[in-house]
Amino acid sequence: MSDEVRVRYAPSPTGMQHIGGVRTALFNYLYARSRGGKFILRLEDTDRTRYDEKYVKNLYDTMAWLGIDWDEGGDKGGEYGPYVQSERFELYKKYAMELVEKGEAYYCFCDSERLERIRKIQTENKLPPGYDRNCRHLTAEEVSANLAAGKPYVIRLKVPLEGETKFHDHLLGDIVWKNEDISPDPILLKSDGFPTYHLANIVDDHLMHITHVMRAQEWIPSTPLHVQMYRSFGWQHPEFCHLPMVNGSDGKKLSKRHGSTSLNEFRARGYLPQAIVNYVALLGCSYEDGRDMYTLSELAAGFKLEHLNKAPAVFDYKKLEWYNGQYIRALTDEELYKWTLPFITGTGDAALEINPDNPQPKPKVGPEYSGVALGEDGEPYCTDSSMGMTSADVKKHLLELMPLIKERLHFLTDAAEMVRFLFTEPVVPPKTDIIPKKLDEAKTREVLEKSVSFIESLPSLDHEAAEALAKKDAEELGIKLGDFMMPIRLAVTGSRVSPPLIGSILILGVDKAVARVNKTLETF
Repeated sequence: MSDEVRVRYAPSPTGMQHIGGVRTALFNYLYARSRGGKFILRLEDTDRTRYDEKYVKNLYDTMAWLGIDWDEGGDKGGEYGPYVQSERFELYKKYAMELVEKGEAYYCFCDSERLERIRKIQTENKLPPGYDRNCRHLTAEEVSANLAAGKPYVIRLKVPLEGETKFHDHLLGDIVWKNEDISPDPILLKSDGFPTYHLANIVDDHLMHITHVMRAQEWIPSTPLHVQMYRSFGWQHPEFCHLPMVNGSDGKKLSKRHGSTSLNEFRARGYLPQAIVNYVALLGCSYEDGRDMYTLSELAAGFKLEHLNKAPAVFDYKKLEWYNGQYIRALTDEELYKWTLPFITGTGDAALEINPDNPQPKPKVGPEYSGVALGEDGEPYCTDSSMGMTSADVKKHLLELMPLIKERLHFLTDAAEMVRFLFTEPVVPPKTDIIPKKLDEAKTREVLEKSVSFIESLPSLDHEAAEALAKKDAEELGIKLGDFMMPIRLAVTGSRVSPPLIGSILILGVDKAVARVNKTLETF
């Protein structure tokens, strides 16, 4: 086995990348980087019935989005390639036959009808499931005759009938498994020449010099079989580390009933990759300095196997939301513009597919909510031509808004509705919405009338002076500051939720703001 640490992430391209898989990939990546080793990306695509090229693309897109870079595999190749199992079938057949020649595996000629009869008998008599080893003891003459007759066959592994299989797990310690509890003589090579997962996985890990296998604890029942296969080949098996499960708040395995699990959904719902990486890296793992915030390189530098937890990790969506907010506020205005633009215009990440069965509502993104679309030239434009804005105006206003909305964003998807007031003329809200609970219609009209002079004074004031004027005007009316500002906010933006009002008015322009207040006053 290589002295250099070599780990792999080897997903089956039969579905979109999800949080559990990403956590496995991330831990492998961090361990490789912490030890100066290699991180290999391999496609285990032997399940051709569920295979789809879109899942392959999703794998590479997800890794790139998260910043998890691999050393071998994919478009990078490497000296142990190919790194796609469907391109290695002759290799698997060669090694399956090698086991047959060594007496560690055998030809099985049982057809599907016989296997189904055995399954029914086992079920009816409450017997353990599995192959009954009918062909394990065929003579060489019987095997030759069946092959000569062209009888279809599979290759099965000879699992020891007695004794135990032992292996050490970095996290769980020594594990002992009775051989009688291992799947009875599993198939290694199917009748169509396709390898099973177990054969391809073991051959690839050996030939690619994988030193550590880090995977979810749900793979523990397969590990005794894998150890037996290594023994059958006469190879040394890698070190094992079975990672803690990721559960929902109810203690059950994380699934779509808890919320988003697909990385595409997290992207479409407005999460930053930095937040995902930081949070997921701490699911079942701790760091010596106990901080919350780490860059990817910092996570790699401090990653240690002994800091993994045995207990399942609980995925907390609220905690991830907190991380997302922290990383949003750490962005520069230009960076925030770049990240929010796809959600404001409904393009890119915002257009990714969201599971319709997900209990979370679909985010409000795109021109329908923002009034801004993306042109064929890649520049944003205002969908309401009556606003008289050029693309340059739209971009300028959006950049001006970034520092205002930054503190109020939980998700990138929040941006679309927050910028809408700049690019569409808001519908005047119903009078009942505009009147604060502690005010009546007459007092609210006074607020709106006084707000005209307040708005006209803003260009000549700094922020502190503008806030002081608002407080003074509220006191003169005998009301609280919030009851003074809310009717103005609704008149100017059409919403109770908007960026800070004073800054919003200055970006919108005093004339437009006053016009909207006067339009609202007409309803009183």
